[in-house]
Amino acid sequence: MKVPKTVKTYCPYCGKHTEHEISKVKKRKASELKWGQRRFRRVTAGYGGFPRPKPEGREKPTKRYYVKYTCKVCKKSHNVEGKRAKRFEIVEV
Repeated sequence: MKVPKTVKTYCPYCGKHTEHEISKVKKRKASELKWGQRRFRRVTAGYGGFPRPKPEGREKPTKRYYVKYTCKVCKKSHNVEGKRAKRFEIVEV
């Protein structure tokens, strides 16, 4: 899926359609203090195997890509719900 680098779309902060720059949302490092991570560390600590079996079978054919729109007028950014695609590419138009 090829996406243009800039696109004119609605800015919720300006309240009107403006030029936006598109970038891919990067995954940030998971917090060690979250409950799920604390539970995972507790279960995997010490003697014993991994707490759950390895996933067998197929992988999903597509990945979900999240896009961040940054307004060129007010410089604020907002995310849009992810779209599924095999490949994701931001191209110069």
